[in-house]
Amino acid sequence: MALGRGLGELLGEIETAYENGNELPNSDFLEVNVDQIKLNPYQPRKFFNEKKLQELSDSIQTNGLLQPIVITKDAENYLLIAGERRLRATKLAGITLIKAIIIDVEESKLRELALIENIQRDDLNIIEIAYSYSGLIEDYNITHDELAKLVSKSRSTITNTLRLLTLSAFSQEMLSLNKISLGHAKLIIGLSQEEQKLIVESIIGQKLTVRETEQLVRKIKNDEQEISTKLAKKDNGYNYSPLTTVADMLNKNNLKVKVDDKYFKIKIDSQEDIENIAQYFKNSL
Repeated sequence: MALGRGLGELLGEIETAYENGNELPNSDFLEVNVDQIKLNPYQPRKFFNEKKLQELSDSIQTNGLLQPIVITKDAENYLLIAGERRLRATKLAGITLIKAIIIDVEESKLRELALIENIQRDDLNIIEIAYSYSGLIEDYNITHDELAKLVSKSRSTITNTLRLLTLSAFSQEMLSLNKISLGHAKLIIGLSQEEQKLIVESIIGQKLTVRETEQLVRKIKNDEQEISTKLAKKDNGYNYSPLTTVADMLNKNNLKVKVDDKYFKIKIDSQEDIENIAQYFKNSL
């Protein structure tokens, strides 16, 4: 099955209906009972802002639905293709009938239509888009380049968006809820779940900027490298425990210490650092 075959015509048909509301070739425009409409199982959107949904519901109560939803016939009922927010808001307003465009569409096109309609209207968060990209690639066995052409994005955008799916479930949720930004999320890709949780909670609790988060991630990675180096030296038969003990004690005195081979380095940034070193060795004598 060729991806996107006939999809442009369907999208154009929908857009024409939105613009003039007239009856279209191979489609019908009418009012449908909201209880007869089933949600699109391929709808990529998972999160709905309750406040914005209520605002839309209030607007529909006052002004009516200005833009119809799009559905297709499904046995006894109807299946939603586009407009889930409008359908939810209409139900929230207690209105039983909704304007709808009925079109003939193959089930194989439902995921494509739902994804592209949402992307074109900028309705999805980045994680929902990532899962949609992944679903299309899996369903149609296409490359990143082919998907990029379908959704009018660059190949690098597709690849970088898909990388977000390697984040932990917690990190994905916080990104979806806008608790952290995309810039924050990119920095923690590749870290363990525990490290991600620590950093994400720090971003939210301390309101860290992307720059501050980058410094925190770098520190964690440097600490991991130092631990690996120590373990490697231990495996080679060296015993540096007394040396590392001294280094750990100096670190507790707010000094930056790095163990390197058979010696350690103390970074001095201020007069206070010098006084802390002197005080440590004085107390140790």
